Amino acid sequence: MLKRRDVLKVLAAGTLASGAAPRDPGARRRDGPAAPPAASAAPPPGNPSAARPNFLWISCEDTGPHLGCYGDPHARTPTLDRLAAEGVRFTRAFTVAGVCAPSRSGIITGLYPTTLGSQHMRCRATLPDGVKCFPEVLREAGYYCTNNSKTDYNFPVPKGAWDASSGEAHWRGRKAGQPFFAVFNFTTTHEGQIRASASAHAKNTSRLTADQRQDPARLTTLPPFLPDTPAARRDWAQYYECVTAMDYQAADVLKQLAEDGLLENTIVFFWGDHGVGLPRCKRWLYDSGTHVPLLVRLPEKFRSPGQGAPGSVCEDLVSMLDLGPTLLNLAGLKVPPIMQGRPVLGPGLPPPREYVFGARDRMDERYDVIRAVRDRRYRYVRNYEPFKPYYQYMNTPEGGPTMQELRRLGAAGGLSPAAALFLAPSKPAEELYDLQADPHEICNLAASPDHRAVLDRLRAVHEQWMLQTRDLGLIPEPDMEERAVRLGSEYAILRQDGGEALLARLREVAALAAGAPGALPRLVETLADADPAVRYWAAIGLGNLGEAAAPAADRLAAVLQDASAVVRVAAARALARLGREADGAAALARELAGPAEWVRLHAALALDELGPKARPAEAALEAALKDANKYVARVANHALNALRGTNRQVP
Repeated sequence: MLKRRDVLKVLAAGTLASGAAPRDPGARRRDGPAAPPAASAAPPPGNPSAARPNFLWISCEDTGPHLGCYGDPHARTPTLDRLAAEGVRFTRAFTVAGVCAPSRSGIITGLYPTTLGSQHMRCRATLPDGVKCFPEVLREAGYYCTNNSKTDYNFPVPKGAWDASSGEAHWRGRKAGQPFFAVFNFTTTHEGQIRASASAHAKNTSRLTADQRQDPARLTTLPPFLPDTPAARRDWAQYYECVTAMDYQAADVLKQLAEDGLLENTIVFFWGDHGVGLPRCKRWLYDSGTHVPLLVRLPEKFRSPGQGAPGSVCEDLVSMLDLGPTLLNLAGLKVPPIMQGRPVLGPGLPPPREYVFGARDRMDERYDVIRAVRDRRYRYVRNYEPFKPYYQYMNTPEGGPTMQELRRLGAAGGLSPAAALFLAPSKPAEELYDLQADPHEICNLAASPDHRAVLDRLRAVHEQWMLQTRDLGLIPEPDMEERAVRLGSEYAILRQDGGEALLARLREVAALAAGAPGALPRLVETLADADPAVRYWAAIGLGNLGEAAAPAADRLAAVLQDASAVVRVAAARALARLGREADGAAALARELAGPAEWVRLHAALALDELGPKARPAEAALEAALKDANKYVARVANHALNALRGTNRQVP
């Protein structure tokens, strides 16, 4: 059996050194569907006479490019460093979302989550006809496809996506000689493991040697937007140790590949699903939340000219949407034209990307519509709900020591300016950062005259991207769900006649809701729009104006009878914010008891935002603690804690 150090030697040599006989058992897993009939596929690009390549994906969670091969001075990652030395390291790879499920929905389909309607955390989108998980394309070409074992796509996994998807799924279940695509996903670096108990962390990292342990006091890489305290340093140190533990797991899989004599017949990918599971990293669209490692090792016979040489570096912009198309291209298969990703390895590549894009919508129990576009130097961020704080309370991250330190020091006025910025009660509509001069994205240049041309360019690119991709983010989730039932999928919503015009109206009224000049009369007028999503943003905007919208109170009261429940919620919130607390809270209490879970979440969030003005709905909030949707229960609990001065927790 190969030991970890032997795996490193094998990778260093680029050849199978163990002499072990290849394993190729003929039995599939009994719980997996039968493999489809073998289909023809083009030979691999580098050597027309060679067999088709196998593919191994090693993926991890909540991990930025904090590996030795990326120059991190604290990383202890010998396996992945050697993988990089034997392949190509991508320096500008970015996810399309700062959290796992939307990110993974994009990776597995090659489409933006905001195009599919899978952008909300733990939603249940419907794939339209014509959209496949890309392993289905591989299976149709005769590949044996296994997933070990996370799916988390924000839509039900199609029956044809995998031959086997479980904690036991493995390439060893294929038929003799059958090419394979095998995924192994490691959760050791997940945010929950960063803040694990001492005993749990010791178990997770039991294989680390003494010199692989981290001294929190000696770390020099704490980002300036985090508090520099012993607790925060301990989180950062535990993260690094989790990354090393994950490196051991990668070595285990590569050892099996070498034992089976498959190392030189398999293209190996290593990637992360989004950034570090710490505040202002995970869930955010800055580099800290979207910049990820991507390593690919291509045996020589599968390389196209000029690609994949050992130790090479690619500085092109890469979106993680590109993973599936790249794999299909390397397999000699046609990339489905519906995919928005593009291949970055193999023959016939398109020009490199000029921009990568990201989106944030509902993260756990909180909505915040944010979009981002990045070129090689600058990042533009558009906050469609700037009236919301940077850090909305969310149950999961608030349980972490670093977040608790941010709250503690923020209340005491003890944060640095960079850290205090992200506890502000609101945020600018636009942000612009020079990543070359400001890699942590602290200094917002959106108002800088010297950067006006960059701002205008990236704003226009962002708006064009929303239009081209039919971004669904400005349609509130309950409304989107209703439309999807009628039309068959979320994807179809903005592809109906008038979809482009609707998106333009939504952008216009969302800008009014964010505080555009002269908003009041235009928002009142827009309450009568034929489309409920437009009416929703009009009511949200009037609520944002607060007492200044008092002349619209009677009009809003009439909207409490709107046919759309989410519009009724927005109108009730507005009434409460402009002085009619009893009417608004009573209406929200009714919606909180309604049948639609995402309407209930909107109602709970509106009550939570109202603070003491939500007192008339206290009984409804208490009942919502038992809501079947855990996000509704969490928000209701937070609202009740604020009303009662308690600190009760719910799962």
